[in-house]
Amino acid sequence: MVFKSTLRALICAFALSPASGFASAPETSLRPVLRAATSNVQVETPVIMASVSVQSSMRPVLRPEKIAPQVTQANARFQAWIRSFKTRAARQGISKSVLDRAFRGVQYNADVVRRDRNQSEFTKTLWEYLDSAASDSRVKNGKAALRKHRRKLEAIERQYGVDKEVVVAVWGLESAYGAVRGDTPIIEALATLAFDGRRGRFFEQQLIAALKILQNGDTTPRNMVGSWAGAMGHTQFIPTSYLAFAVDFTGDGKRDIWSDDPSDALASTAAYLKRSGWVTGQPWGVEVTLPRGFNYALANRKIKKSPSQWGALGVKGLDGRSVKNYGQASLLLPAGSKGAAFLIFKNFDAIERYNTADAYVIGVGHLSDRIKGGGKFQSRWPREDRALTFSERKELQRRLTAAGFDTVKIDGKIGPLTIDAVRAYQRSEGLEPDGYASLAILKRLR
Repeated sequence: MVFKSTLRALICAFALSPASGFASAPETSLRPVLRAATSNVQVETPVIMASVSVQSSMRPVLRPEKIAPQVTQANARFQAWIRSFKTRAARQGISKSVLDRAFRGVQYNADVVRRDRNQSEFTKTLWEYLDSAASDSRVKNGKAALRKHRRKLEAIERQYGVDKEVVVAVWGLESAYGAVRGDTPIIEALATLAFDGRRGRFFEQQLIAALKILQNGDTTPRNMVGSWAGAMGHTQFIPTSYLAFAVDFTGDGKRDIWSDDPSDALASTAAYLKRSGWVTGQPWGVEVTLPRGFNYALANRKIKKSPSQWGALGVKGLDGRSVKNYGQASLLLPAGSKGAAFLIFKNFDAIERYNTADAYVIGVGHLSDRIKGGGKFQSRWPREDRALTFSERKELQRRLTAAGFDTVKIDGKIGPLTIDAVRAYQRSEGLEPDGYASLAILKRLR
């Protein structure tokens, strides 16, 4: 897994990748990642999409005269920080031999810092994200991956009770079915980010966890590579999540999520979802239709009803009948009254533990349904809309609060408090109170 986030996106390119084994494998992962500047959580949510380009693992070493003076100075401070960190790590049980091996040749990585700081505030809409997350190419490659690894995926499904198609969908969004696992040295990346200071405590925690993985003998410093932000392997676990959930499915004594053989990584993903509350035989969600005059205040994650109770309110499946009783469900309107509506179940929450972005959860769920043979969403999306930028989301919150509809926080995150404020404002203006924080609402507030 990786950090959790709020809608990040990047349009995925598709190309033949020798690493994947599948034709037209997407070149990038589709994992929504939290803006570094606005996050204080430990596990990533959407704003923009992190992507990792496929590169050679042999990184050229710059001659001293080619290195910018500020990088040279930063590296001197960084080496002093490493010496101090080793003392702290030793107090947490990391042996001297592991520390010496792990930090051999580690340098301040200016590229990691640049990536962490220079993240665009522009976002993609949910439908733009889904265009790539569940594209025909990604579905085709997912079906090919399922065929190729069917026996091991069926064994994983039997052991953990998590649908094999869901595991494959996570794999597809995290690393394009193993094609884009990242080649950045994890110890160097995490140490640089811990030293850099903006989220030092979080990244030092991840660095300690990575060293524990090395001390356990699961991999070597040379093989421990991944994304610039510290996510590793086929399904992009951060080190603390690895320690908590990774499993040795092959029985070789190592939890090897980096190997070309994805067995341990896929089983670890299933174990993660199972531990997160996965209910066998339950869908993540079901697309539904709403009646005219529907009370949009009921679209609240805290409001749970049985499918038959929702049916009595006019919330029906696409076949016009009440959704099958899979358990208690909430109503989700990710694009307000103008987009698709879903009844979401406990398995939505389980996927959300992997990544808190609604876009990611819907992407995994929809891709898994497509891999199973299901069709595309039937409802239209408001494609004339564009997503608000980070600064516009903060402006929306400021203007709502100034108008008497307090969002409590001005943080650029569209959560329940902001949705409630939008809904109250819409009622005051005689608008459909769906709580959707759109550009139209911001323009009206202006």
